[in-house]
Formats: sequence, structure tokens, C-alpha cells
Amino acid sequence: MYRVYILQSLKNNRYYIGSTHDLEQRMRYHNAGRVLSTRAYLPWKLIYSEDFLTKEEAFSRELQIKSWKKRTAIEKLINKGAIV
Repeated sequence: MYRVYILQSLKNNRYYIGSTHDLEQRMRYHNAGRVLSTRAYLPWKLIYSEDFLTKEEAFSRELQIKSWKKRTAIEKLINKGAIV
């Protein structure tokens, strides 16, 4: 099982979108400062996730969400969707 997830920085409300096969471990990495792209915005909270059967499906969805340039599109997904 693979998951696409959206994190929100508690420092400045910035969003981070990623995918992984082990969300709990990935959250620990983000909040321990072990992920370079999220280190400056600690701490993070998980606000959204979607499950997929394959890595390819999850990565495709991650790229789709990342392609949405407007913050409002991401917030619309979060507000209507599969909140964790």
C-alpha cells in the first residue's frame, strides 16, 4: 500500500505533498528534520492522505496535486477529502 499525503507546517502554514509506502516513518523523518526540503518549516502535521495499490499510481497522483499551482485547489481537496 502506498500513500499520497499532504502536510501542513505549524510554523507558517506551508503545504508539503509527498508519497510513501510507510507514512508513520516518513512523518518521523519530516519532524526530525531528516528531510531537507521540509527541515526549515518544522513542525509538520498530517492533514490529508489517499491510498493507492501501486507506487506508480501514488507517484502519478502526487505529481497531479503538485501541478496545481493555486493553494485554493489544494485546500479544496483537503476540505472535501480523505482526512486522516
